[in-house]
Amino acid sequence: MNLYKALWSKIGGRPWTYIWRDIYHQAAWVIQMLWFWTGVAVVMVIGWDGVLVFLIAYTYGYIQGHFQWGTKYQKGQKGE
Repeated sequence: MNLYKALWSKIGGRPWTYIWRDIYHQAAWVIQMLWFWTGVAVVMVIGWDGVLVFLIAYTYGYIQGHFQWGTKYQKGQKGE
């Protein structure tokens, strides 16, 4: 068993990407608040000159989006 599967088996009982997709589909405001507070933290830590950080944040969002677009959404989807 690989480390990731061992962790999600103990914490959450299924792959975390499925848990994150449930949050996305059932409480989209959580995702919006995550983006908002990430932006606030970036501005507080780096200031308005942190353009590179914003590009990194965009890439983060792009990758997060792929968790939603992968397979057809099924509420409570289980792992292998």
